[in-house]
Amino acid sequence: MDPHLLRTFVAVAEHRSFSAAASALGYTQSAVSQQIAALEAELGVALLRRRPVEPTQAGERLLEHAGPLLLRLAAARADVTRAAAAPAARLTVAATALGAASAGLPAALMRLRAARPRAEVEVRLAGAPEVARLVAAGEAELGLADGLAAPTDPLPVAAATAGHLTARGVAHRDLAVALPREHPLAGAAGLALGDLVDALWIDAPALGAPLTRLREVAGADGFRPGLAYTGSDVATLAALVAAGHGLTLLPATAGTPWPYGPGTTGVRLTAPRLVHRVELLHATLPPGPAADLAAALAPAG
Repeated sequence: MDPHLLRTFVAVAEHRSFSAAASALGYTQSAVSQQIAALEAELGVALLRRRPVEPTQAGERLLEHAGPLLLRLAAARADVTRAAAAPAARLTVAATALGAASAGLPAALMRLRAARPRAEVEVRLAGAPEVARLVAAGEAELGLADGLAAPTDPLPVAAATAGHLTARGVAHRDLAVALPREHPLAGAAGLALGDLVDALWIDAPALGAPLTRLREVAGADGFRPGLAYTGSDVATLAALVAAGHGLTLLPATAGTPWPYGPGTTGVRLTAPRLVHRVELLHATLPPGPAADLAAALAPAG
């Protein structure tokens, strides 16, 4: 199976549009159509419905395989390149916003700077799937991805990299339901996710709380979107919660006051048993800044 055809198929499925996929990939729409037709001919099945553009059942199954396959190809290419390259003084860290904060990245970078004052460091903020892609493709030496998980389970994005990236838990904290300070449930001792399926929620995938994941862990439909927030600023998300646009989940804090904004408060999530988990992702690390920073990031307690 030609990986170029597979990438084109994923782009069309994600954009739900041949023209949008062509624009994203830098192809003409005709070229995209020809590539999809070639892939369908090779597999002998229809992968996409045309009006509206959406995956068929066979296409959905292929999508399940496509992400790990393309990630593994990118990892293999990057690993071969790294093996022939000299150790670099420059370090790129890809991180989710909450992952960087929860793992103590700022303090770890200060320790790295003291040990290696000439090291050039770049921090790129991205969503968890993009963090994994950047590390697998060799565009970042280290990645910090976060999300919801059972206390002993790896993140889904970390599990998808198994076999070609190392994933290590570096932080996990309990979760709290963030709601407006004047909300009727603000004084509750705890809340179960299953009791909130009819509430209005903010879909915030870049901050580890996509509604698809909430429905998955709750085993229930619902979780109506008040709005979608694709940014990575926690203060903005808290302001949206305070304004009544919906609830969200954020890492709980041990002390007071609630740190995410004066107009919100947090009530500990009691069921299901979930944590906000941060995984450190990396390939083989030769001696250098990346290995030093990886060692400086404490494992999850």
